Amino acid sequence: MEIEPEHLRKWRLILGGNKNEGTGFSLDDADLKVDRTLEALYDSDRTGGLGASSPNVSRWLGDIRTFFPSSVVQVMQQDALKRLNLTQMLFEKEMLENVEPDVHLVATLMTLSRVIPDKTKDTARQVVRKVVDQLIKKLAEPTRQAITGSLNRSARNTRPRHNEINWGATILKNLKHYQPEYQTIIPETRIGYGRKRSSLKDVILCLDQSGSMGSSVVYSGIFGSVMASIPAIKTKMVVFDTAVADLTEELTDPVELLFGVQLGGGTDINAALTYCQQIAPRPTDTVLVLITDLYEGGNVAEMRRRAVELVAAGVQLVVLLALSDDGSPSYDHGNAQFLADMGVPVFACTPDKFPDLMAAALTKQDIGMWAAREDLIIKK
Repeated sequence: MEIEPEHLRKWRLILGGNKNEGTGFSLDDADLKVDRTLEALYDSDRTGGLGASSPNVSRWLGDIRTFFPSSVVQVMQQDALKRLNLTQMLFEKEMLENVEPDVHLVATLMTLSRVIPDKTKDTARQVVRKVVDQLIKKLAEPTRQAITGSLNRSARNTRPRHNEINWGATILKNLKHYQPEYQTIIPETRIGYGRKRSSLKDVILCLDQSGSMGSSVVYSGIFGSVMASIPAIKTKMVVFDTAVADLTEELTDPVELLFGVQLGGGTDINAALTYCQQIAPRPTDTVLVLITDLYEGGNVAEMRRRAVELVAAGVQLVVLLALSDDGSPSYDHGNAQFLADMGVPVFACTPDKFPDLMAAALTKQDIGMWAAREDLIIKK
């Protein structure tokens, strides 16, 4: 059976030009440029490759953006960082100006934030800002709608004080109790707005900033910034490795917040939960989202005891093993099982599901049932 030339062309580009590729297909000049670009990254027998100089890397970055769509460019950039150890190249302004920004690149820049030279920091911030702006544009409105909508519904109650009664809703609810002889309605059911206060709920996002959690930290920073702009909830942001840092004041500027995170290092979940316990003055009105792979480098027994205390006090604890599009994470199965056995939902969540997750948690829905409806695999 004769093979279509286009199929031969694609196989030639996939297999490369070594003597064993077997297609016998000759590439034209345009495809040869694409072939050289792929060869620089994926041909393990290459003699040249990208070389050690940033001009070569910057030129290669420009080439892949010319030849491939953005989604493919991002994959190739990640492969280049891993296969060719190009992390050092991110210190060069010229390379950063040519790179295609994405969540993984932001995570890499966060890892390097303490050592990026001054001449490159402004460019690195511009790269991070571009990704942050893209994510906020995509995620902000769904988050606000989901959270404010759920809180508006939950604010209504059927035992309001006199000054809290929603008379319009109460009358509509009780029209069936109209008494013609008295020309009045008996308000058998009263509907109220709920108590007036500065925030209906407290939310604490507690983020593991170990190196494996890079994408999760980026998304958490974005969501934290958006939720901080919603008056009905009071949002706090805590990050931890072996130490704990409160970045709540940085929520107004997610770029500065992300640069305040130092990815890498150990993990002390117990210390983080201890701090969160201290900043939760209204435990029954607090949602604590712990985002971690549960690999505890500190005292495991104390960490588990602290989780039990938080739940017993009324805090709604939700454990996300990841908040990213990266798939199933590696995590500590023993700690996950312990938390699941005490009724704490433990699962990985994608960014598109997070707004609805928060809406469900803030209204004290059964998060296990919510996750099952959303086809998210929850630890049992």
